[in-house]
Amino acid sequence: MKSYVKTDAAIAKLTPEQFHVTQQSGTERPGTGEYLENKETGIYVDIVSGEPLFASSDKFDSGCGWPSFTKPIEPAYVNELRDDAHGMIRTEVRSSHGDSHLGHVFSDGPQDRGGLRYCINSASLRFVPRDEMQAEGYGDYINQVEDI
Repeated sequence: MKSYVKTDAAIAKLTPEQFHVTQQSGTERPGTGEYLENKETGIYVDIVSGEPLFASSDKFDSGCGWPSFTKPIEPAYVNELRDDAHGMIRTEVRSSHGDSHLGHVFSDGPQDRGGLRYCINSASLRFVPRDEMQAEGYGDYINQVEDI
């Protein structure tokens, strides 16, 4: 079983924006994220710990300006916490092992797919194409990605 941890070396490799988003609970500007328009088949993992977070087959265009997903690939790797910052009550999404701020989850997603919208910062993610998943240790999740 692959282990997922937050290390000083992984933190040192982050760009200033990745650091701001993952370590300081920041938000990238809407419409600017690297993965907003990504249509490739694969999975999205935590940029810090590598834990698998979301599958391309659960990604959808919500029009919100950030990549959106209907569910986590492995619910145990995503923590949901109350966030009352900025004068509103929301549910923050953080990776379990990396403790990276990922974004927020809302209840306005596609009803036929569970009704949730995980609104996630590209800066908190690394994309692993399906063809590279086995080699990178994510072979157990290949059955959760499909051509889109």
